[in-house]
Amino acid sequence: MLRELMGGPLGFSEPRERLPELSAKVLSQRLRELGERGLVSVERRRGFPVRTSYTLTGAGRALRPLLIELCATGGGAARRD
Repeated sequence: MLRELMGGPLGFSEPRERLPELSAKVLSQRLRELGERGLVSVERRRGFPVRTSYTLTGAGRALRPLLIELCATGGGAARRD
């Protein structure tokens, strides 16, 4: 989820399309947990239907180098096998 948000704010339906293996319940739970940890902020816009936007906080953006390294390490390990 953090990787998906690195590109900028997303509404709920956008990660659902990008991560179809996650149920709506699991995605909602993950976003809530990331918010509780201070990595994602939630903005709800008034209207009908209510629009919700998820954005990385400064702490979430600070994880970018770590996520890049994890992806590179995971990809490197897979190539060696």
